[in-house]
Amino acid sequence: MANTYTQLFIHTVFVVKGRESLIPKEHFDQLFRFISGLITKMEHKLFIINGMPEYFYLLIGLNPNQSLSTLIKEVKRCSSIYINEKKIVRAKFEWDKVYKYIANQENHHSKKSFKNEYIELLEKFNIEYNPKYIFEEINGDSNQKETM
Repeated sequence: MANTYTQLFIHTVFVVKGRESLIPKEHFDQLFRFISGLITKMEHKLFIINGMPEYFYLLIGLNPNQSLSTLIKEVKRCSSIYINEKKIVRAKFEWDKVYKYIANQENHHSKKSFKNEYIELLEKFNIEYNPKYIFEEINGDSNQKETM
């Protein structure tokens, strides 16, 4: 189609496996340049990258001719190889497997409700909350609201 223009911005977070503070800050510039070059080579545009020892944030202009999953998979794969080859961290480095977590939600929540998982996260990170304000759920059998 003539005069078609697409502009897709992706804000992504790469989290270190286990959310451990593994990436030394003195290696950030080196890693940021590597990731930036990789994204550019894949014909996307990196607007900004920043982070902490346990995660990186990226704002990417996505080329619509390539899928987001291909881009993320390749950036995670190549940056993990780079980090391991350069021995930037002491142990084997891996980004967290967020994709598998999201893909397995039905199975995951058959074992643990979203509400219970949410409360566990609040407690794990010492976030104060009032249970009265967490969720309202609909009871599937009676269609009555049940305050959680």
